[in-house]
Amino acid sequence: MIALVLQDAVPAPDSLRALLRDVFAAREYDWAERAGILAWFAEQYRRLMAALMGLEQSHPFAYYVLLVAMVVVLLAILVHFGYVLWIAFSPVAKDARARQVSAPLRDAAWYRAEAGRLVAQGRYAEALGHRFLALLLELDGRKALSFHASKTPAEYLDEVRFDGEDRGRFRQLVSSLYQHLFGGVPCTPDEWTSFDREASALGGRVATG
Repeated sequence: MIALVLQDAVPAPDSLRALLRDVFAAREYDWAERAGILAWFAEQYRRLMAALMGLEQSHPFAYYVLLVAMVVVLLAILVHFGYVLWIAFSPVAKDARARQVSAPLRDAAWYRAEAGRLVAQGRYAEALGHRFLALLLELDGRKALSFHASKTPAEYLDEVRFDGEDRGRFRQLVSSLYQHLFGGVPCTPDEWTSFDREASALGGRVATG
């Protein structure tokens, strides 16, 4: 009698195999090796090297032209990266920001007049800084941004309440300011005139949003 009961309690081999198949089909039991991101990059690197070696064997001239182009692009990227770091951490930029924070704050009209005085002396890059500061004070008065002497020009890019084309113009002013005042790129009279014109246009209106 006991043997019959045990025999009935044992499942059929087919049902047991089906159960095991369902259990091991779960994701936890998926033992297939998955390639990580590093393995993917390694594979792409091997393919690139193989392609370059094939190009060197079949078309040597094209291979060397491509090699020179790659070196030039790499150098350009490194130079640009170094230029950005220099702008961010150069003593010139730090000193300019320190002077701006420590200097007594005046009104927008004073900074516009000071910019005009610097232009008359041919100091166009310094004039850009004063003209931009005048613009910030004008926009602060219209509640288009919140001015603070410790902020960098780039910090106002996301804060200023301009829409569409005016936001693009404000971004271009910030870019020119960093390029000439902090980056040491010479500023021409035409560039000053364009900067002053755009700042005057933006200071005269504030987009809603």
